[in-house]
Amino acid sequence: MTNRLRIGMIGTDTSHCIHFAKYLNDPEAPHPLEGGRVTIAYPGGSPDFHLSRSRVDGYAAELRNEYGVSIVGTPEEVAEACDAILLTSVDGRVHLEQFRKIARFGKPVFIDKPFAVSSEHARAIADLAEAHHVPLFSASSIRFMEELQSALSAVTDKQSVYGADVFGPMELEETQPGLFWYGIHSVDMLYQILGPGCEKVQAFTNEEHEFVVGIWKDGRVGTVRGNRKGNHTFGASMHTSGGPVFVPVRAETSKPAYVMLLERIIELFTTGRPAVELSETIEAIRFIEAANESRATGNVIFL
Repeated sequence: MTNRLRIGMIGTDTSHCIHFAKYLNDPEAPHPLEGGRVTIAYPGGSPDFHLSRSRVDGYAAELRNEYGVSIVGTPEEVAEACDAILLTSVDGRVHLEQFRKIARFGKPVFIDKPFAVSSEHARAIADLAEAHHVPLFSASSIRFMEELQSALSAVTDKQSVYGADVFGPMELEETQPGLFWYGIHSVDMLYQILGPGCEKVQAFTNEEHEFVVGIWKDGRVGTVRGNRKGNHTFGASMHTSGGPVFVPVRAETSKPAYVMLLERIIELFTTGRPAVELSETIEAIRFIEAANESRATGNVIFL
């Protein structure tokens, strides 16, 4: 136990906090992780965001009472007292401000989705991380789901994947513009399959659906379908030189998605190596930003 990382948490306004603490702190949890333990947290919270203000105090109390986490009054107190940081604030708008307060401590940081809600903020976070030598990454747990990882592993030559169509639920939230709220999951899945290099985006929207087409610089095409009607599941069709591959993404896998994400986070915390490069994360944020602009104007938007 003494060799486990002391992990700090900034933002207790998302259920992810409880999931992370469960797998890191509870040895009786299914698939417990031994690499670290959440020891200290700063609640944060956004007064103008209902899903934040209505949950922040309750989750902070649960972390304290169920998992033995100390609750403190500032992000700086968290950074001073831990070895690594989970920046879990549910509101992507506050990530730059909060990261700015902790970057100088040089501790490795995982930023929960959405990394930022503008490419300007995303680049500013990356610049701070570089200036203070902070190992950093951000991702949706969807990237690391077993079915997707298995499908990608079965493709021996990554370049043989010449396109992908992904789908998932895409609820909208006023404080997180357009596709940043739930769209980040599907966009992350698309980038896990195709990687960076998108050149232009066009989006189509109505009350029940979102549809985004991305054209990569090498000619590959990726699409994102977001549903507010019908199924609320994730999945993808990968188009390969060996034929199409359908990838259902189900919650009922042998290992929970949060555990698979935490395994990558612990690797970052212990080795300094990110599972996703910041340049790719910034591009994914710009992809969403461009899709939002296109869904408002109907125009093709160049990244």
